[in-house]
Amino acid sequence: MKTPARPPQHNPRRRLAIGLAAIASGVSMAPIGASAQTDAAWPTKPVRLIVTFSPGGGADLTGRILGARLSEVWKQPVLIQNRPGGGGSIGAELAARSTPDGNTLLVVASTHTVGAALLQKLTFDLVKDFKPVAIATSAPIVLVVAPRVKATTLPEFTALLRAQPDRFNYASCGMASSHHFTMESYKFETKTVASHIPQSCAGAVTNVLGGQLDVAAVTLATALPHIQTGKLRAIALASTNRSALAPDIPAFRETGVPELKTFAYENYYGFLAPAATPQAIVSKIEADVRQVLREPEMEKRLAASGLDAFFRSGADTLKLLRADIERARRIASVAGIQPE
Repeated sequence: MKTPARPPQHNPRRRLAIGLAAIASGVSMAPIGASAQTDAAWPTKPVRLIVTFSPGGGADLTGRILGARLSEVWKQPVLIQNRPGGGGSIGAELAARSTPDGNTLLVVASTHTVGAALLQKLTFDLVKDFKPVAIATSAPIVLVVAPRVKATTLPEFTALLRAQPDRFNYASCGMASSHHFTMESYKFETKTVASHIPQSCAGAVTNVLGGQLDVAAVTLATALPHIQTGKLRAIALASTNRSALAPDIPAFRETGVPELKTFAYENYYGFLAPAATPQAIVSKIEADVRQVLREPEMEKRLAASGLDAFFRSGADTLKLLRADIERARRIASVAGIQPE
């Protein structure tokens, strides 16, 4: 007669050894597929977009226009939370410290790279404390002059600055704005001189229209009505490519100025997530943003608000942020730009 097989004995030491070995080798003890199921179910509650500027600007419009469409895709409300102040740092810190579950995103703007380059007391790192999701839109920057300025192209304008150093002042949309850095980058590359007069975008346009100033670097949508009536002359766009808003205006890089053949300064808006957000969720958001930007109706809605679709993947967003932070440091050093 055979002896009955003995049931497996509970061996706590053996189970402890197996668990420690799994931890040491990086193997999770969680049930297989648990994380994937959680990520696949996202979102299960409203998604919050933190906008670090006041309502009505490019960041706010990007969040609201895309958020409205994404809420339909995700079957969850997308809520806009405006948290202006500190050059965008207050809202950005709030986003960085949020629960990394994909339900809180920062609407990042190109101006955040200026803060990352110049502000010494930030409590977060724009690159290390966030995971890039996507760049979504661009509000192109245009160089405009008063009709009395004897230049109709960028080569002519550049020659005019070289022939009359210290003759021209230019307005931008504010100290250390993307518009300010665009002109200082242009001056650096072309070795030209023009003094900066910080304004708001609307104030810059008003002062050129009124004859107080001859030159301004402003958001295209602000100046476009006056360009169309001939009260302002558009010289060129700082963007990589021409804008759907005004396809007849050339980009700096295609105007034939040798020093500017690779020049581009984008005034963009997109999305970042807290750094520990699962990559599966980030990839889903990236894919959904890409898809809605391809919709003809979305292009129309953006254009009506002065924005171009400007999709960049998460990987390209990271490259862009790093490059712009480094460029802002370099230009700020050369031009003596200090944060306000």
